[in-house]
Amino acid sequence: MTADPTGPPHPPYRGPGRAPNVVPEARWRSRGGPPVAHTADGPLWTCDACGRDWPCPTMRATPTDAARRATLIPEFSRITRRAIRDLRGRPGGPDPVAIVRRFLWFLPLTDEEARAVALRLR
Repeated sequence: MTADPTGPPHPPYRGPGRAPNVVPEARWRSRGGPPVAHTADGPLWTCDACGRDWPCPTMRATPTDAARRATLIPEFSRITRRAIRDLRGRPGGPDPVAIVRRFLWFLPLTDEEARAVALRLR
C-alpha cells in the first residue's frame, strides 16, 4: 500500500484486472467523500482522480529513487505496451515514442532510446 499525501492509503496500480477504487466507508466518511486513487486504464489512459493524461502530475511527483525505479520498470513496461496499442491509432493521438516517454517518465530516455523501446513493446 502506498500513502497518497491527500488521502488514505490506496492500493498500487494492478494492471488489467485491478481492483476498483473502492475504500471502506469508515475510512472516508469524515473527509466528505470517497477518495479516488491516481490510477488509469485504457483505452483513454486518463487519471481516475483528476482526469488528466496518466501518469498525471500527482503520479509523476512520486519520488523515484533507484530502488523505486527498479520496481516501476517491469510494471510500467507492461502498461506502456497496452498504452501503445490503445493510443497510437487515435486521430491526433501521440506517436509510440511520445507514449514511451510519457509512461516511462522516470527514465532519462533520448528519442532514439524511446523509439527502440516502442519498437520492442509493439
